[in-house]
Amino acid sequence: MTIELATDILIVGGGTGGVAAAMAATSLGKRVILTEETSWIGGQLTAQAVPPDEHHWIEQFGCTRRYRHFRNEVRDYYRRYYPLTTTALRNPTLNPGQGTVSRLCHEFRVALAVLEALLAAPQAAGLLQILLHTVPIAAEVDGDHIRAVHLHNRQTDEEYIITASYVLDATELGDLLPITGTEYVTGAESQNQTGEPHAVSGLPQPDNVQGFTWCFPVAYDPTPGISHVIDRPAQYERWRSYIPPLTPAWPTPLLSWVHPNPITLQPRNRTLFPESDQRQSLWLYRRIICQSHYLPPHQPHEATLVNWPQNDYFEGNIIDKPLAERARCLEEARQLSLSLLYWLQTEAPRPDGRIGYPGLYLRPDLVGSSDGLAQCPYIRESRRIRAVYTVTELDVGAVARGIARSQPGLAEEFTDSVGVGCYRIDLHPSTSHHNYIDIDSLPFRIPLGALLPIRMRNLLPACKNLGVTHITNGCYRLHPVEWNIGEAAGLLAAYCLTADSSPHSIREHPEKLSSFQQLCIAQGFELSWPRLHAV
Repeated sequence: MTIELATDILIVGGGTGGVAAAMAATSLGKRVILTEETSWIGGQLTAQAVPPDEHHWIEQFGCTRRYRHFRNEVRDYYRRYYPLTTTALRNPTLNPGQGTVSRLCHEFRVALAVLEALLAAPQAAGLLQILLHTVPIAAEVDGDHIRAVHLHNRQTDEEYIITASYVLDATELGDLLPITGTEYVTGAESQNQTGEPHAVSGLPQPDNVQGFTWCFPVAYDPTPGISHVIDRPAQYERWRSYIPPLTPAWPTPLLSWVHPNPITLQPRNRTLFPESDQRQSLWLYRRIICQSHYLPPHQPHEATLVNWPQNDYFEGNIIDKPLAERARCLEEARQLSLSLLYWLQTEAPRPDGRIGYPGLYLRPDLVGSSDGLAQCPYIRESRRIRAVYTVTELDVGAVARGIARSQPGLAEEFTDSVGVGCYRIDLHPSTSHHNYIDIDSLPFRIPLGALLPIRMRNLLPACKNLGVTHITNGCYRLHPVEWNIGEAAGLLAAYCLTADSSPHSIREHPEKLSSFQQLCIAQGFELSWPRLHAV
């Protein structure tokens, strides 16, 4: 069955950037259709099960008003519906899981509930339609203009043909780019192309992408003698003995408590639970349920999210590969994560001299899946548009800009800024077997030019697929930045419809750019960083 639909703006991909884009576009009264391949909107925040990675000042500044509202609503959700202690209830900056990676480690169903609530009003007004389990399969393109996108609903087997004035690609891998013939790049650019100090030498490496991770939440039952050990995974022997063939070398088998420090690449020892040094604890790192926040009669087992060096998968690239190869890589990544859990339950060395933590168990209810793994993998690196402006390490890297560690400094001050972000340039081991690249970056801006394809006129990136390089993807891929990218793209498309202009024209004409930036500010965007806090 084929269903034909028409809308002002089609957003393909309901992840973090996609939902932010929908909020922004509908705020200007535009009709939006938002599609998502899983059963949950939210992407990194929900279906991929990744507690938000954020910068040090997130509680004060450095994000959009809508992102801050989302964070506040997550906290309020816990205060309204969870049996919290008085201390937790009164904490204005409540961290539900008390994880160390973020000031807001939360359960993923809570994030889903909040996002659905934030999108309820435009749905009720008839401005927003959400199609779950839906993926793009083809497009109708006329020169530099997309006329329609064909999508398939995997659950109902229905096909949609959706026409729209603007199409936003908010998919995790930039899936619309090849379908629409939009020029894009993948993998690692070379130093000769970008001049980046940390780019690869010689020729570019389009297959050299960061590894992805199939995350999963795990809880711990401390009952003596209890065992929640899963069946031995089919590929356990492979992953149990696997030593990553990386350069510089990985110090031990992957399933081990020892792995490189991402910054120094020197070996460091970790533990599961906190011992003498809490910084060594992987349990605390992304803990999403903290028992001490709950009143005694209602205290749950604690739970943490496993997105660790031990389950990064970098043995294959799933971008632009045949379906069989893609399926093989995805299954191997799932097997790696299950093997890590089985190792933790049965063979992991413990400080008390014993082995294994059989009290660990999966929490499928926390991720909405049948097996306890996230609904889809956490993707770090996407196809990226060939943009009017591509952000390089020379724009945002501290060393590349001559800023010594801990000295004040800011990244390139783009005059066409549509947002801000801050995170280290953090690249995980890659499919070309390069080890971590984890280097200082500076508080940066999101230039409008990075959201504009060099040729296509009505397609905008709304995820990690903007004009960045393999290196700068490492700092533009985090939750608040992806949200800002999507929100900016959604607002830009809506503004262009209202103003009868085009995205490229907005950037090319100072008066139009100023008008759009004033709208961004009115909508709660921050377009620059305060120098007082720059580092």
